[in-house]
Amino acid sequence: MNNDCLYCNKNQTQHDLMIEICKLNVSTVYLFREQTYLGRCIVAYEGHAKELYELDNNTLLSYMQDVNKVAKALKDIFAAPKINYGAYSDKLPHLHMHLVPKYTDGPDFGSTFTMNPQKVYLSDEEYMDVLASIRSRLM
Repeated sequence: MNNDCLYCNKNQTQHDLMIEICKLNVSTVYLFREQTYLGRCIVAYEGHAKELYELDNNTLLSYMQDVNKVAKALKDIFAAPKINYGAYSDKLPHLHMHLVPKYTDGPDFGSTFTMNPQKVYLSDEEYMDVLASIRSRLM
């Protein structure tokens, strides 16, 4: 654990950006509050690592299985023709991956997703519906 880390501390800043969906084998899944890309989630490693290569082979496999499970759930729920994966961590050094459903007629299809466009926020009821749909596929 790193006391300066958004994912380790689970502080108000993190709460303002994302909503916890559930815990998986070695990660926690969050719904990104900004929903320009409907269903966008983050899969954050449960320990504090910055890079994939810091994980031993078994943990790496478990983490990627968690990512795969979430990607499949998003594909099934939202019928997105493509899931983009983003694992930058330049400014937030904790191993996490953005899973971003992309839609043929939607924003940025065929190019890189925008990190935080700050355009689409859901109502509380809409967040609850999306969270329930994803949870039901993951748990």
